[in-house]
Amino acid sequence: MEIDPLFQMTTACVCCDKKFETSRVRPSFKQTIRRDSDFCAYYKNENPDYYVVRVCPHCGFAFTENSAAVLNADQRKRFEEKLGAAAKKKEYGGKRTLEGALETYKLALICAQVIQDKERIVASLLHHIAWLYRYAGNEEQEARFIGFARDSYVRVYETESAGPSDARLMYLIGELCRRMGEFNEAVRWFSRVIHDQRIMDAGMIRASREQWATLREEMLARKMELPSEMQQS
Repeated sequence: MEIDPLFQMTTACVCCDKKFETSRVRPSFKQTIRRDSDFCAYYKNENPDYYVVRVCPHCGFAFTENSAAVLNADQRKRFEEKLGAAAKKKEYGGKRTLEGALETYKLALICAQVIQDKERIVASLLHHIAWLYRYAGNEEQEARFIGFARDSYVRVYETESAGPSDARLMYLIGELCRRMGEFNEAVRWFSRVIHDQRIMDAGMIRASREQWATLREEMLARKMELPSEMQQS
């Protein structure tokens, strides 16, 4: 008997409190083939990223497990006023296509923006949308959302207190700048990870060094003027 890679999980809506079922990928089927330099993963079987967003079929609110645990009265009011009547009461509980996954992420993004969820949540949703467009081969939309995600990650860096994920955050900003062709900015962010003595994340330091070196070679090949951080190398 063939095992279904998906299973149903019961969850409660953080907006209306009603319970509903949403699909998840079984852990045994989460086999990563490779990852891009900005952590976009490719899978052998069903893509678990398609099922990150949970969409309530009762009120239409979309969220992830990292979103606000429960909406407060003001957030519920904002959702009802701006989206409640227009929110599509659509069922996303079964198998999702790439297009269906994209719909759920865009719904979650709109909901997060309306309730003014944490900037880190918004940034992650924007970045995931860019990945979905990458899977689809839509370079124009991917680039557009990479830019949105980069700007949002910068706001996270500027407004949230320092934490253990700062090295990963700085690396990501640098990598998204590199993908956008903003090489000088990318160098600055990678250099921060490499030279900040407080950062102990060996993996992110190594990744930043690798992308810094790749970037230097690319700039030299294009006969671009190297920024001051690279002049001595």
